[in-house]
This record gives sequence, C-alpha cells and structure tokens, in this order.
Amino acid sequence: MTQTLSLPKGAPRYVIGVDVGTGSARAGLFDLDGHMLAVAKRDITLFREAGSIVEQSSTEIWNSVCAIIREVVASAGVEPAHVVGLGFDATCSLVVLGEGGQPLAVGPSEENERDIIVWMDHRAVDQAERINAKGHEVLRYVGGRISPEMETPKILWLKENRPATFAAAWQFFDLADFLTWKSTGDLSRSTCTVTCKWTYLAHEARWDESYFEEIGLGHLAAEGFARIGTVIVEPGTRLGTGLTEEAAHAMGLKPGTAVAAGMIDAHAGGIGTVGIGGTPTENLAYVFGTSSCTMTSTVEPVFVPGVWGPYYSAMVPGMWLNEGGQSAAGAAIDQLLSFHPAASETTSRARETGKSLPAYMAEAASEKVSTASEAVVLAAGLHVVPEFLGNRAPFADPHARAVIAGLGMERHFDNLVALYIAGLCGIGYGLRQIIETQAKSGASIERVVISGGAGASPLVRQILADACGKPVVAPASEEPVLLGSAILGSVAAGVYPDVRQAMEALSKTAADYTPAGQDVAAIHERRYQAFLNLQQVSRAIRSF
Repeated sequence: MTQTLSLPKGAPRYVIGVDVGTGSARAGLFDLDGHMLAVAKRDITLFREAGSIVEQSSTEIWNSVCAIIREVVASAGVEPAHVVGLGFDATCSLVVLGEGGQPLAVGPSEENERDIIVWMDHRAVDQAERINAKGHEVLRYVGGRISPEMETPKILWLKENRPATFAAAWQFFDLADFLTWKSTGDLSRSTCTVTCKWTYLAHEARWDESYFEEIGLGHLAAEGFARIGTVIVEPGTRLGTGLTEEAAHAMGLKPGTAVAAGMIDAHAGGIGTVGIGGTPTENLAYVFGTSSCTMTSTVEPVFVPGVWGPYYSAMVPGMWLNEGGQSAAGAAIDQLLSFHPAASETTSRARETGKSLPAYMAEAASEKVSTASEAVVLAAGLHVVPEFLGNRAPFADPHARAVIAGLGMERHFDNLVALYIAGLCGIGYGLRQIIETQAKSGASIERVVISGGAGASPLVRQILADACGKPVVAPASEEPVLLGSAILGSVAAGVYPDVRQAMEALSKTAADYTPAGQDVAAIHERRYQAFLNLQQVSRAIRSF
C-alpha cells in the first residue's frame, strides 16, 4: 500500500470527502472508522435562462471547495498533516475550459465565468433525439437511448450553436474530473464519469471513434480524444503526486496529500451504501436528492431497456452497473407543494422552525397517524405522477410530464399534507417501476439502501418501502455521499487496498424499514395501478 504522507507511528489519520451537488458544495472529515467529525457547506449559484438553460461557474465552485475544506479541518480541530486522503464527487455537469484552464462562456450570456452546462440543463434535447435516431451500437450501454443530461449531446449543442467556444475549448471535463485536475494537475478521467455520461466503453477500455464521427463530433476522434480524456482510471486511483503546492495552499492542506479519481455524486452515495452487509449485488442504492438515482450492481452485464448501462467499473470496480432514477425527485416534491394555496403560509411557518417545507410536512403528517405506514390514507383520492422534468427511467423520455389527479378547491393545510403524501407515493411508485423493469431483465435486488437529504425522514423511508414493496435500509452514516467520496480518498491514500474492502469496513446499517402488509399493501397496489394508468394516459395525450 502507498502511504501518501510520512506521519509518526500511531499518529491519527483522517480523510475528506467533498460533494458538489446542484445547489451546494459540502466537505466532510472522517476518521478511519467511518465517523464524520465535521462538515462544512457553501451554497453555489445556478444561472437560469430561457430554453432550459442552467449554468454554473467552475471558478466559484473551486473557490467554494477550497473554503469548505479549510473550514472542515479547522472545525474538526485536526492537524492538516494528518489528512492523508481526499476524494471528490460532483454532479455530471459539463465544464468547458480554454487554454491554460481559462473558463469559456457556454451560453448566450457571453459571461466566461459561466462555463458549466449543468446536468439538468435540457438545451440539447434536439441533439439527443438526433443521436438516438441514428441508433449507434454504443447506445446499448445507455439503456438504448442517450439523455440530454449526458455530455455528448451537450458538446454537440456547443459545436452547432457556439462554434467559437467549441473550437477554443482546451478540455471538456465532467465536473468531478475538473476538481481532481485542479487539485493535482492530472488530466486523468474517472471510469465513473466517462462511462456513465460520455459513452466510453470501459469494458473494452476505449472510445468508439465511429460513434463520434456518426453524430457529428468527429473532430474529437480525429484529435485522439485529447480534449475529453486519453487516460481513464478507476475511482479511488491515486492521481499524480497528490495535491499540488497551489491547491494545497488554497485548501490549507499539505502538498502531496493523496487525491483519488472521483465519481458522479449519486455514485458516491452508492459507494457509501451498497457495501452494507458485504453484498452489493443484493442492494439497490437509491440516492434521493434534487433528482434520484438508482444503482444496481451485477457480476455480468444486464441490458435493461430505458435504464442506463450496463457500465463496467463505473461504481464498484470490477462490477457492472445499471443506473436509473428520476430526473426530479426532491425537486418534484418542492414543485408539487408550490402549487398549493397553503404553501406560502406553511413555508413561512417552516422557516420559523428552521426546517425546509418538505421536512416540516413530514413532521406534520407523522403527527396525524399512529404509524408512518398509515399516512397513505391521508392521500385518498389524490394521485401524482411526479415527472415534472421527464422520465429518466425506465422510459428515458425527456418529454414526459407530471400528472396530478384529484385536486379540488381546498385551500387548507391538511390538504397540503395530503398532496405531500401523494407526491411521496408517486416517487415510490416510480422507484417500484424501475425495480420491476430491471428484475424482468435479470437484475433483481433484495433491498433499497437510501441516501440523500430528501430521504432523511423516517416517514419518507417507510412510505418508500411500502410503495416500492422492498425493505428500505438507512445507513449509519448521516452523510453517505460524503462517506463515499471519503472512501475513495482512503483507497488513494493506501489505507485500504481497494474500494470493495473500504466499503465493507466503513458502511454500516442504522435502521430497517419493512414494507407494510395486508390492508396498507392493498392500498398501495391499487394506487400503483392508478399511477401506471395515469402515466400511460399522459403519454397518449401529450401531443393534443
């Protein structure tokens, strides 16, 4: 094992996980038993424009990351020299840099600082549809259809709509790979990012030149893929010689501190959870945040229509990954509640108690029933298909939209609670649909291991278990996404020989939520059939 820094025998050692989500960057400092000693957070800016444009600034994100690393070390009261490893995860957003790493404007604002096309940006829907119409063989490894959330449609959009930016681009990075490059100067990409979002064929260790030529990005192939990655390594691989002098100074850490090849944020949540029980093939990682991701590991490749993958070594090294999820999950609940006449007043009350509106609603619903499973009766007559941002899986349909059935003229708080529960049920039924679709293709699971802020409430976890029909397991770590990134850092530092052993050592169970039986199960079965019917009707009438 490689030890990054020379420490006195018996000196304590720590690792840091950094998670850059859609709205914030967070850092967690962990000991080598997996206990988080401190956490720090900074909000990051989202710039929105017409045409489904959503952008961010890599400069702002980098400065935020450095600030929270300094803060978390100080808050934990540990010596910077005792931090031996650092891991990053981030949203699968596209960073565009010119020569010397200078940011390039990616949209009509013409502001160079706005150099990131965020994952949820859907400007490239037309490009994605044209790519799908060509039906290239590599699409088999993205569930048969590429998504506008992925990177090649976005780069094609740049080539067609901002040709000067495309031509001037020195590197196109996934956000996690940008962070590791800024930290180490190493241009290596992670198998997680390029396999899941860029069509890299990790099982064959190659890019497919014919795909890029066919879709109109032959320039990238002709250049030998120098702008999107020529060295691809597994997550947890130590990069370069560790932190550069410049990055170490900015972070308040020591030069040479080990930095791991990173991951997409949801996949880091998978690393922090699916090792529970040492059986990753039995566990579905469900990362429930702004969007949701479902991640299933298999020994052999399983092809599931409408579910991304199979991806080789994209999450657990040496295993295949199927990735599904919901394009809007926590964001869908926020959107749903915002429509209700009682939302404004209730939001004010929630803020007075220091809670988010969904957290406040979960507490309110819990007080109305004797058990969490009984909360489903509060939603009687209300049904929600929460596809506000399309269907990520199992239909890979960016044009899908939400359905809300059963609303009346009610304006009171109790009706808002009912709508909230109906929305949670809809999220759970979407999860069940993904689980069932995967099982039909041969990727069955026994339990759901949940992470993400939107799934922190015991009420939410129980409703999801009841709605999807599988036990939901809550990990002991309050921040499994951060733990997942810290696990990568521990492997890069040589604390553990590989990711699987680190997962098993550091991931533990806190609570189990078993699906309710009998009457409650029957209610959910009827509601699930209504969900499927509403979903089908919505597809049939969308063009009217």
